Amino acid sequence: MRFITAFLLWAIYKIAVADGEQLSAGQWLDKMNQAMKTLNFRGTVIFMKNGQLDTMKYQHTVENGVEQERLASLNSPMREVTRKSNEVTCIFKETSQKVVNHHPLDSSFIVNLPQNTGVLDKYYQFGLAGQESIAMLPTQIINIQPKDELRYARKIWIDKQHFLPLKVEVYNSDGNILEQVVFTDLNTDAVAASNISDIDENKFQVKHIHATQAEPFENASFSLKNWPAGFEPVFFIRNSIQQSQKAVDHLLISDGFSTVSVYLEAKESQGIKGLHSLGSVNSFSMVIGDKQFTVLGEVPAKTVELIADGIASR
Repeated sequence: MRFITAFLLWAIYKIAVADGEQLSAGQWLDKMNQAMKTLNFRGTVIFMKNGQLDTMKYQHTVENGVEQERLASLNSPMREVTRKSNEVTCIFKETSQKVVNHHPLDSSFIVNLPQNTGVLDKYYQFGLAGQESIAMLPTQIINIQPKDELRYARKIWIDKQHFLPLKVEVYNSDGNILEQVVFTDLNTDAVAASNISDIDENKFQVKHIHATQAEPFENASFSLKNWPAGFEPVFFIRNSIQQSQKAVDHLLISDGFSTVSVYLEAKESQGIKGLHSLGSVNSFSMVIGDKQFTVLGEVPAKTVELIADGIASR
């Protein structure tokens, strides 16, 4: 009995020591970033956005340094979305349509982070916010609080064993949940990238959305005078859509967590004006001469209005 008691005391001591050697919030995020780019894993994910709930099978593989993600819906409308590096393919099974988007930004379906989270310290406050079990796995909660009112707060629940994000929540300034991503199960067994999809894509009507080579930011026919501190130019491209003569210029800025797009196209009829909101996504549209501008992003309404107010033609 004394031996068992001593062993239990030793175990409790070891746990206390381990807890005392906690990683910082930034270190947790850095480890999560690395895990997401290097591990093979799969599971069932629930997306709650804009008042809608969507349950999908998720799969992530890495082969020869190239990431591939796949989402497959479990309920109608039946669809499948696959990302291979920066090429995203959407298959709509019920209409036999396939859309391929060639995009210069490599973006995760679950959560995005900059390579170095240290660059965000000026604009976000990171903190440890307790521990919970998600999908029956222990997680560390990371609280991400913006230092201004121009971006959203977030919480990320990170799996303590593999450092994978098992839950992500985005909040408005009142603390209400705008969107949520939750794993209900997680499997880290090896997954063959060649088996990531079982659909015969050759039977689908294909539409390509091509992004031409990214150009220097200064090549845009318009400039941005206002944007929140911490946002940086990511790319400027001139989009072309197959079987369409319509061209759309796309300029994207990001602070590492949030991205904001500015679109320029020819005005049609009266054009679109004003603020539009859908869950966490806000857009502000305006007409300058014969041009239609739209600022859209997963940021508060005041942010897209601020950016739109600073648009000027070159």
